[in-house]
Amino acid sequence: MEKGFRRERVGTEVEDGIIKPVALGIYISVPFCRTKCSYCNFASDVFSRTAFERYVDRVCADIARAPQIAAEVGGTIEREVDTMYLGGGTPTVLESGQLERLFTAVRAEFDVQPDAEVSVECAPGTLAPAVIESLLRCGVNRVSLGVQSFVDVEAVAVGRLHKRATVVEDIARLRAVGIRNINLDLIAGLPHQTAESWRLSLTETIATGVPHASVYMLEVDEDSRLGRELIAGGTRYHAHFVPDENATVDFYLAACEALEEPRIRQYEISNFARAGFESRHNLKYWTRQPYLGFGVDAHSMLLSAAPGAEAVRFATSDVLEPFIAGAPLLRTVVSRHTALEESFFLGLRLTRGVNLGELSASFGEPAVGKFRDDIRELVHQGLLQQDGGWIRLSSKGRLLSNEVFQKFLSPEEVLVTERRPAK
Repeated sequence: MEKGFRRERVGTEVEDGIIKPVALGIYISVPFCRTKCSYCNFASDVFSRTAFERYVDRVCADIARAPQIAAEVGGTIEREVDTMYLGGGTPTVLESGQLERLFTAVRAEFDVQPDAEVSVECAPGTLAPAVIESLLRCGVNRVSLGVQSFVDVEAVAVGRLHKRATVVEDIARLRAVGIRNINLDLIAGLPHQTAESWRLSLTETIATGVPHASVYMLEVDEDSRLGRELIAGGTRYHAHFVPDENATVDFYLAACEALEEPRIRQYEISNFARAGFESRHNLKYWTRQPYLGFGVDAHSMLLSAAPGAEAVRFATSDVLEPFIAGAPLLRTVVSRHTALEESFFLGLRLTRGVNLGELSASFGEPAVGKFRDDIRELVHQGLLQQDGGWIRLSSKGRLLSNEVFQKFLSPEEVLVTERRPAK
């Protein structure tokens, strides 16, 4: 946060005693893919192109109704927008006209700042010249490529359709048109991955010279085909070639070390960037700035208009047809105590950590003081580091972050949750 500012409430800053609103972030979900990767646990899939137009119609209608939606859920919004993010799925599977309609709808309803960060997630191999031209017309200045692995056999094993050469060519195409703010996603723990092959992916990532990289450890849960197969002990989807948990952790630690050398510094548990290239949009999530989400399984957080509540969170249906049909929004009222808990476990995701003095100024010392014993215990366990008024995750704490975050969640805290119709 810039000198002279302090956070007053979520969605506001104070400068010289004057409360100032913070610009919105806009997220748009595009849940369509060319193929469904075996590890994917997102609300995305392969759909007929006949669904694309109906989906874009619905999203554009919701964007036009944004002020009404905010009022219905008890939130307040600003017209000013300084980040936009199209995620998926693979947004670039849309027709150029459909993609441009989404951006046009946002710019018709909101005041998008000239220097706004405008990001789009792309699958390598989908950046045909016509698509890149469309992205430029939409004002896109940041692209995130879902590489996952530079080793072709690993990419193929999980259903990716690209090869290493495809990624290199896409990066060259983007740079040729002036898009240099590029992120590469990598996954540690894919089938067939070894320490040697992982080093190759890291070496290739560094060699591209991109200013941002995201490194995720493979999630094993019931929400992906590969995860279900691993839990069942089966062999489909190359599950029997998945590295064990210890090896995956080693891969993650190797990435933290390797990316640090060329000054691609870790600024969040899974994200690394050269100075000035941190994802401004994702930082909104971790610093509890307001954002609006549109589309399937899109989440939002706004400053609450109701007295006694700090913020309101709400989410759309995670299934395509109910979303298009106007399924109710899932709404959660965030109390002031819950806002403090969020400030801890979201802020601790960042390498810089959490400033206890700033939290005390915003929420009061008695409220923050209730966590002092837990903080001391976590420091003693080597999971947190304390430096003056700052606390941050240690290297060990990043690996056990969920256990750390749990310490800042009160079991007696009850969130008010309800369904609100999306008309």
